[in-house]
Amino acid sequence: MPGEKELNAMLFDQLTIIERIERRAEKGDLEEVKKEIEILKNEINRKLYQKPPLTDN
Repeated sequence: MPGEKELNAMLFDQLTIIERIERRAEKGDLEEVKKEIEILKNEINRKLYQKPPLTDN
């Protein structure tokens, strides 16, 4: 189970993601929103499947 510091870092990352999408949505450009979501999904996947893994479980 991650500690408080790790949980806070994850929450800040999630807030950043929401803010990035929100900025695109405010401009009303749905294609830009879709592109931003795709970029973020790719970034998350890189973190999930990085070598070496974050933990040695």
